[in-house]
Amino acid sequence: MELIPVLASKLVGVGGCLLIPFHVDGRISRDQIYCEPIDNSDSLIRQILNFEKGSEVGFAQQETDLKGLDHIVESYFSNSFVFSTSLVARGIQRGRLYAFDLKKSFKFSDIHCRHLQLVADLAAVAIENHFLLQQTRYHESVDRQVSIGAEIQSQLLPDHCPVIQGVELAASCRPALQVGGDYYDFMSTKSELIGVNKERGRWSLVIGDVMGKGIPAALLMTMLRGMLRAEILSDLPPDRILHDLNQLALADLAQSHRFVTLFYSDFEPISKKLRFANAAHNPPLLWRSRQKEIIRLDALGLLIGLQPDAEYVCGEVVLQPGDVLLYYTDGVTEAMGMAGERFNENRLISLLDESAKEFSRAQTILDNLFDRLDRFVGDHHHLEDDASMVVLKVHDEPDLLQVNNSTA
Repeated sequence: MELIPVLASKLVGVGGCLLIPFHVDGRISRDQIYCEPIDNSDSLIRQILNFEKGSEVGFAQQETDLKGLDHIVESYFSNSFVFSTSLVARGIQRGRLYAFDLKKSFKFSDIHCRHLQLVADLAAVAIENHFLLQQTRYHESVDRQVSIGAEIQSQLLPDHCPVIQGVELAASCRPALQVGGDYYDFMSTKSELIGVNKERGRWSLVIGDVMGKGIPAALLMTMLRGMLRAEILSDLPPDRILHDLNQLALADLAQSHRFVTLFYSDFEPISKKLRFANAAHNPPLLWRSRQKEIIRLDALGLLIGLQPDAEYVCGEVVLQPGDVLLYYTDGVTEAMGMAGERFNENRLISLLDESAKEFSRAQTILDNLFDRLDRFVGDHHHLEDDASMVVLKVHDEPDLLQVNNSTA
């Protein structure tokens, strides 16, 4: 576009031209202002940009701003003849083109006007194409990032839930248009256990969310996943696991200016004891089958990566037959509905209570929760953030494997 003032000056036969393109929203395209000749044009450009700062909306929406812009240019070339015209493409104001000449004897004729308008029309099309190309490249870049981020996330999340004695698991992540940093995982705390012994052994269940979106968030969660898996084999309690993870990840998270929320728990199938610690994540919701009530499993703890001396508290609860435990990320409760309201925790608690009473399988409960979330968001809207949920359902009856073992 820098050639437009040069070509306009030659074609019209004037001393110089000034091109001021507008973005689609009417704002001045600051890096695309061109003047020919460029001598002493910096002062003029500064005046134009300072004038724009006082405008509440784009120049394309304010006729008074266009007149003010014309006044600045005409005042700057006070000893010159100045002629201006609009650059219009598809009915949208895309800029202004000014022709000026320092010769006092210069006479601007109808031919000059027609030539300048011709250049203005061509310039408007060029500006439109330029911004369309920029938008296309931007969207292509975003699409590539989303594709790469989705691939990383698909490798990060388990493709199936493990078999654990006495409980049933179901999990899923509903991705947003721009991939976020949601993460959940299931890990045996004893790597040497296999088969039936693994089903009976202690398992870690974790859910977390890296602040931010795209490839950086996905890569950071991949790093944390590796660190966490190594820590789990140390057989430490949940509060120590989070403490050590925070120490390990602090430098990398500080460098990226990101933090992580993480809820870590371990489950012992024989005793049904669940120990947990929380690094500022959304507390899981536990539906008690006997009491028909929901409690929040929470414990004090700071974000991972926030402070080097962060301490965490270990809580524990014994799960009972028929209990339902829901882990989730904030993409669920912060989902925006068609009426502009959030899904929120109270709505999730109410739906979990309904689902736990109505359905007996973990997968059915999970499917129902996501179905209600989808209906809340609406067919023509998208999630702003990834929404992940994990459902743990305790069997109503003692596990047959445990019964057979006790009678052998």
